[in-house]
Amino acid sequence: MRPRPFPALPPEHNVPAFPPRLARLARLPHQEGGDAGARLGRTPEAPTAVEDFLSPPAARRLDAALLALLLTAGAWLCWNAAGRLDYQWNWGAVWQFLLRHDTQQGIQGAQGAAGSWVPGTLAQGLLVTLRLGVWSTLLALGIGTGMGLLRASPRLFRRMVARTYVEGVRNLPPLVLVFIFHFFVSSQFAPLLAGLFAPLADGAAALLFPLLPPGAPDWLARASALLLAPPGQLPVFLSGVVVLGLYEGAYITEIVRAGLEGVGRGQWEASASTGLTRRQQLRHVILPQAFRLIVPPLAGQFISTIKDSAILSVISIRELTFQGMELMAATYLTFEIWLTVAALYLVLTFSCSLAARHVERRLRRAM
Repeated sequence: MRPRPFPALPPEHNVPAFPPRLARLARLPHQEGGDAGARLGRTPEAPTAVEDFLSPPAARRLDAALLALLLTAGAWLCWNAAGRLDYQWNWGAVWQFLLRHDTQQGIQGAQGAAGSWVPGTLAQGLLVTLRLGVWSTLLALGIGTGMGLLRASPRLFRRMVARTYVEGVRNLPPLVLVFIFHFFVSSQFAPLLAGLFAPLADGAAALLFPLLPPGAPDWLARASALLLAPPGQLPVFLSGVVVLGLYEGAYITEIVRAGLEGVGRGQWEASASTGLTRRQQLRHVILPQAFRLIVPPLAGQFISTIKDSAILSVISIRELTFQGMELMAATYLTFEIWLTVAALYLVLTFSCSLAARHVERRLRRAM
């Protein structure tokens, strides 16, 4: 037996469940100038739930009141916790770890000199963190660009190599990766490489050192301390840069791949029709267009690299987190030290975020 069809509703019942309030929406303040937006080809934004009940000035006053309420509640919680916490705060001792007055440099520099101001322990750790972030990002950019090109390659073997690297690195905890690289790869392969390249290094030193001026070794040591690390800490610093670059390179690989895939297929076909090879297509047509898509997420990845550099404190790289742990163990100023370390990280990453936002705005205008 065939089921009977459901009877159709009469025409007077064919009305929407929620009819649009056209008369009210036309009078909303945020839709003033809607005709001008239509002439420019822009669609007017739909009203939010708050704007259905409040005008924009009233909504802003409500937001300010809620923000003031949250700040008041946070201040009350901090005050209450500080009153109940049996802890003697000593913020005056923290400033010497940021900037200190060194009299030894003045004595060594010239007679009668009063000394100079030098970075404190936390400021030195902040500089090491910044160097780690810059060099690791540059290494990760090179690795990620190469692997990203392999990920977008038409050949299966190249795509499999790049995907194996990405999946192998991204699915490992970074702390485990640091331990594996530092205690196994670095300790096993560093002596082997040193044995292979030691004769070449000794021969080059024997040829070049007589040609250098007398103060060249000291100048090279100062340049190494300024750009990388002091000579005694250089091996562990380079080990940290390599492992952090490998870890961040896996994420940059996906950023580059997404940027290449974001370029329209017509660009590939148009450049191929002109007789360009694939390498010429990437160099002259595809990569310049993908660059605008890649730069904004790369800036965010640089900020992530700065934060991930704190993991390298476990292999005794004297970055900001390591210096904070050393000072906390020596001075027992637990809260002061870690709050200062957090503030330094926040200042550094927020400054990079503002710079990245400015670059993204400029690129959007250029597009």
